[in-house]
Amino acid sequence: MSTPELRIAVLGVGMMGANHADRITRRINGARVAVVNDYAADRANAVAAAVPGARVAADPLDAIASDDVDAVLLATPGSVHEKLLLACLEHRKPVLCEKPLTAGADTSLGVVRRESELQTPLIQVGFMRRFDPDYVQLKARIDSGELGQPLVMHCVHRNAAVPPSFDSAMIVTDSLVHEVDATRYLFGEEIVSVQILRPRPTSHAPAGLQDPQIAIFSTAGGRHVDVEVFVNTGVGYEVRAEVVGESGSATIGFERITRDFFDRFGTAYDVEVQRWVDAVRAGVNVDGPTAWDGYAAAAVCAAGLRSLETGEPVAVELAEIM
Repeated sequence: MSTPELRIAVLGVGMMGANHADRITRRINGARVAVVNDYAADRANAVAAAVPGARVAADPLDAIASDDVDAVLLATPGSVHEKLLLACLEHRKPVLCEKPLTAGADTSLGVVRRESELQTPLIQVGFMRRFDPDYVQLKARIDSGELGQPLVMHCVHRNAAVPPSFDSAMIVTDSLVHEVDATRYLFGEEIVSVQILRPRPTSHAPAGLQDPQIAIFSTAGGRHVDVEVFVNTGVGYEVRAEVVGESGSATIGFERITRDFFDRFGTAYDVEVQRWVDAVRAGVNVDGPTAWDGYAAAAVCAAGLRSLETGEPVAVELAEIM
């Protein structure tokens, strides 16, 4: 890099973006928050005021294009990701994009293809579980052959509660999507079909919300993955997994209930952002999930939404990049 510190624009400083701005300021080496943007000006001003040297940009596109910005951390709503990601590609700015890559599989594919045309990787997607010590260790045990061929994985993903705006589709696109990426990461292969089952809803969920949901994945290698997603348990945040192989099994997350996902995955977020900063400063730009990983997850979720309506297995359709 031409500067001693990576100058980052944080776009979107709601709960996630504000947490990242604080993380970069307090715990990340080799980087600083240079620019802050949010559609809520008062929120942007409050976050910038807590970050020495940061300024507020009224327009996210201006922030991306600015000469005092080397890279972008994107934590805006997914509905505006496509436009902002394409701007980052246009200006050749590396970007760490919180999931989803975009609001849908088709637009995610368009972003992947545009990045491919540049022949330079610039987009990393924020699937933080790949940086969590428990998941890293579990993958190492799978890859070492200690468990033999992995055959089955059982997963649980629970929240104490979600906002009233959280609907049945968001259980797939905002919660289950993490198990989608975790499955692809742990097994190193694509998910080829998904089925969403609809158990009796909890009485603690708002009317009309299908909670819990049970997802069943089949992978290209014939492995079975089942996931319980339950977002209104009233208890706490709980993520766990058990991989069963031909020669043994391994578990993570059992008997570990935290207040929220920041408590559970705080270390993972720190590692994720530090490794991204290091990669950008080294000119590599990406050290983690790629734009393709974001697209593949979106394609699985698109199939999941179709299955949510019918209850039947739905094949995952993945396109060629070019």
